[in-house]
Amino acid sequence: MATQPGPLTEWPWQWMGSFKYLVLAPAALHTAHRVVTKGWGDMDLAYAGMLPLLLLRMMHNQIWISLSRYHTARRKHIIVDRGLEFEQVDRERNWDDQVILLGLVSYLTYAAIPSVRLMPMWDTKGAIITVLLHIGPVEFVYYWFHRALHHHFLYSRYHSHHHTSIVTEPITSVIHPFAEILAYFLIFTIPTVIPILMGCGSILVSGLYFVYLDFMNNMGHCNFELLPKWIFKVFPPLKYLMYTPSYHSLHHTQFRTNYALFMPFYDYIYNTMDNSTDELYERTVKGTEETPDVVHLTHMTTLQSTYHLRIGIASVASKPSDNPVWYMWMIWPIAWLSMVLAWVYGSSAFVTESLKLNKLKMQTWAIPRYNFQYGLISERESINRLIEKAILDADGRGIRVLSLGLLNQAEQLNGSGELFIQKYPKLGVRLVDGSGLATAVVLNSIPSDTKQVFFCGGSSKVAHATATALCERGVQVIMKQVKEYDMLKLRVPESSTAYLKFYSDEIPQIWIGDNIDDKQQLKAPKGATFITTSQFPPNKIRKDCTYLSSPAMKIPDTMENVHACENWLPRRVMSAWRIAGMIHALEGWDMHECGDDMMDIEKVWSAAIMHGFVPLSKA
Repeated sequence: MATQPGPLTEWPWQWMGSFKYLVLAPAALHTAHRVVTKGWGDMDLAYAGMLPLLLLRMMHNQIWISLSRYHTARRKHIIVDRGLEFEQVDRERNWDDQVILLGLVSYLTYAAIPSVRLMPMWDTKGAIITVLLHIGPVEFVYYWFHRALHHHFLYSRYHSHHHTSIVTEPITSVIHPFAEILAYFLIFTIPTVIPILMGCGSILVSGLYFVYLDFMNNMGHCNFELLPKWIFKVFPPLKYLMYTPSYHSLHHTQFRTNYALFMPFYDYIYNTMDNSTDELYERTVKGTEETPDVVHLTHMTTLQSTYHLRIGIASVASKPSDNPVWYMWMIWPIAWLSMVLAWVYGSSAFVTESLKLNKLKMQTWAIPRYNFQYGLISERESINRLIEKAILDADGRGIRVLSLGLLNQAEQLNGSGELFIQKYPKLGVRLVDGSGLATAVVLNSIPSDTKQVFFCGGSSKVAHATATALCERGVQVIMKQVKEYDMLKLRVPESSTAYLKFYSDEIPQIWIGDNIDDKQQLKAPKGATFITTSQFPPNKIRKDCTYLSSPAMKIPDTMENVHACENWLPRRVMSAWRIAGMIHALEGWDMHECGDDMMDIEKVWSAAIMHGFVPLSKA
């Protein structure tokens, strides 16, 4: 929102929320009626091309979002090195408003100008006129309108909303108040409507012009430099005809320079080009390889988790993955295609996120595999090869700590990482499975006055360590699984075995374990509290019981660039397994935490609290 919002700031359909696409319903119903009554043969090319153009713009913008977020996570060619936060993602989540507006404008133009229905697919004369109209009137009018928007009166009422984003993303380009977008649409109708009125308009030229606008807008706000130097060497005048991402980025950091739309020659003519433009371009296009201190190695979970990655759909990634999104069912085919492509061509982990905590630099890498693939025996060897490749890459780059997330540390897959320690005993990177901190989080979420708990079972290190620690603290651990009871009895110190009890008529209120399934939940008493020791939350089927989060903690306020949720966890909350890697690096610990080895529970808990991590629930 602008600092002093002016008239027509809000979009007309803002009140409709997720139902805003209903404003296109009249056009859709008219199309359906036309097809039913007159058949597809009556459909002219201009009318038939409206919906594909809108879908193309949506896909084009999403590709730029993913591309930008991938490259800014790698950080090699990043321009503005500052954090992006949830507030900006929320402010920019309605970037598709301008696509809806284009749909309405296209439909109204079709209805108002009869000659649109007779437009051919291509007209060379119209294409030339469109190019000339853009270079001349559009760039000139936009330049001076943009400068006017930076006058205090208009800036405070409208344009300041756009400039709230110092660190830009591709979709920042279309985040404006409604009145400002209307003004832009009027400017951009010059090269689209005039050729139509002159009788030389064409469908492809009109569509390609909007693709050009989107391409240049997205590129200018992507926050990484991608245009190679050789382009400008081959054709030197290009520097006056096409801006670069670093060129427009200076406008967002300096405000009073680099006003041009896409062609910088008006900034040269009117002496408003920033003096550091060339230096910034040279520095960012060259780039610098950045080595993080910590890498968290995760993977996709469900098919929909593709969208929930930071490099997926921005608004989806900014919310917990268990938050349903109405349009997910419409894009299932893309999710399936992504899974197949990842399975066939995914030969290494890829960067999804880059964070910073004071001087500690962190990245998240994802193995291109899904939960169901980790359960396939035939896939275990190939998955381990992917994990091994990521570990060796981290080791070769001098990364200090690599934490194994989700199923990358599964006991049946690689023995909680022990496989790699045995294979490469001289690894420089420290492998961390996070079991010590995860156990500490579980223990500290159990009320301090608890006398007994029901152990639902589980073979993980965290489950066994939790049950053992409870017995040592004098808390009775009741269980019904014979095999796991016998296993735990061997782990629990002899002085505490009396607190490990096989079966009891008493049913405690605290239920813990790896897999608290539906059947077990139904047997729990009313008001029971379920505490999972797994990274995956249980299915919540009881409304009369309390479900605690999977082991996780709130991150410090000083952690930067956090604008995506970790799977199903709330905003600015991270899993204990992920945090453990950070603590390992912050403390400079030299040991591996994998296989049977586990960090001292109290030591790692105290370190996490000292570094500003906060428990979600207090014992």
